[in-house]
Amino acid sequence: MNGEWLKIVFASIFEVLWVIGLKYAEGFWEWSGTIFTIGISFYFLIMAGEKLPPGTVYAVFTGLGTLGTVGVGYFFFHESISGVQVFFLLLLCIGIIGLKQSMNQTKEQEESTWHGES
Repeated sequence: MNGEWLKIVFASIFEVLWVIGLKYAEGFWEWSGTIFTIGISFYFLIMAGEKLPPGTVYAVFTGLGTLGTVGVGYFFFHESISGVQVFFLLLLCIGIIGLKQSMNQTKEQEESTWHGES
């Protein structure tokens, strides 16, 4: 995993944190932390979008954020999850992996074309 994809992972981790903050923040310091994590999340998102296609970056960011938010809700806040939801979360995982893999293939094709190979 190169640095740009790692930035998307970091952005998604901070997304999960600020989503939790939106739900549970009550005082000044909690809201300050939530706003701080929003800033960090979008910083990493923007940095990744400078090198990778923004549409793909955003799709992977929101997908990982969704997985993380649902996972944290289930494991830490004891929110319920149905079999149908698990199915669609797995489908989302497949989509995220597929987007990343297709980006690698597209990059390889562009590099081979750039070097005069067909």
